[in-house]
Amino acid sequence: MSDRKGLQMEFSYVRCRVAETLPLELAPGSPAKRLRAAGNSQSFGPIPGRTKFALQIQHPPFLHNGNQNNSIHHRTTPPTFPAHTFAKLAPPTYLTAHLTSKGVPIRPSGRSPTQFRTPTCHAGSLTHAHGSAVVRCGDTAGVCGVRGEILRVEDVADYRPKMAEEEERVDTEMHSFQNVRREKREDSEEMARLGLLVPNLELATGCSPTHLPGGPPSTLAQTLSQRILTLLHTSNLLSVHDLRIWFRPPASAPICRGQEHEVMREEEEEIVKAEVKAFWVLYIDILFISLDGNPFDAACFALLAALCNTRLPHAWYDADRELVLCSDDPAESKQLHLYDMPVPLSFGVFEGDEEAKGKKWILADMDGFEEGLCRENVTIVVGEEKRVVRIEKDGGGNVGGRDMRRLVELAVQRRREWVLMLRDGPP
Repeated sequence: MSDRKGLQMEFSYVRCRVAETLPLELAPGSPAKRLRAAGNSQSFGPIPGRTKFALQIQHPPFLHNGNQNNSIHHRTTPPTFPAHTFAKLAPPTYLTAHLTSKGVPIRPSGRSPTQFRTPTCHAGSLTHAHGSAVVRCGDTAGVCGVRGEILRVEDVADYRPKMAEEEERVDTEMHSFQNVRREKREDSEEMARLGLLVPNLELATGCSPTHLPGGPPSTLAQTLSQRILTLLHTSNLLSVHDLRIWFRPPASAPICRGQEHEVMREEEEEIVKAEVKAFWVLYIDILFISLDGNPFDAACFALLAALCNTRLPHAWYDADRELVLCSDDPAESKQLHLYDMPVPLSFGVFEGDEEAKGKKWILADMDGFEEGLCRENVTIVVGEEKRVVRIEKDGGGNVGGRDMRRLVELAVQRRREWVLMLRDGPP
């Protein structure tokens, strides 16, 4: 008992702080009740007849002198949430708050509406492919591999053999009449008819929260594969001339004198005339290992980087074996030539919430959060000399002619940035 009393005597001073969120009951005669007329912060001395205590209450603005129930009412404060919780509860309001803050539109990622994500590219990452590249734009990353396979003309239904003399005559006529468009269109039609370009896009399991294991190929992956195939056939990126494998016989002996030898020479020329025996088929596989918006642009960037890195082996037709053979010497391989560099840039139109009062923002290179809030999308593909290769638009009519011209200028700027990266390497 003496120990307990001694312990109580050791507490010579006690400080109590009242929280604003909890009401405090004031008992009659208690020290806190005497605080009503004492201001915001007061200390009380020893209470008569008790152990020496002190009570200090800081900043109690919630005390009311006219309260008959001798109670203190707590003050209510508006609830606050972390940024990621606010983005999940009210995505349009969250994005609108960023775009309207401080008079300067700033997206949640810290970019302006027309600013792109900084890309990185590493070519030649896959050793088993003829060309490969790893591309990253923000949190969107993809791997592209290009591998060439041989397609013999015997395996093509209703194939008409192409002679070397015929090809040279057609090329001469095309250049003489300056009809380059017709030549390119015929090349694209032949590549599409023979199926020489086979793109395939996959979204890896776990690349985004919406892609779970065990599911079938998503609609997004199939749509992107078809869009890339259409771009390959309409952009004049490749030529069918570089994918042909010719059989060119060696030069024969001089023509012998005599009519009999002349006839034999003509028959021999008809037999050994040069012709196409096979084609290169390019299988283009693109795998997204991380997806955070704008997959089409990232897939096209990875495709261009991989094609720039592609070298096809030297191939020829062996008439004795009737087979197409390839050389194992890397020095004899041939760099795949690209006739254009079509670079896309995608935009999204965000209309804002009710407080935006009909205002709209055009966002370039959207991330995954912004993509889900934009109802109208525009994709512009630009080639050499600021040539607009392709325009894809869906979802609304907010983008007019003046906006489209501004978007084309941004696409030209984006293409310049990517061409410098593919030529000089990543910064």
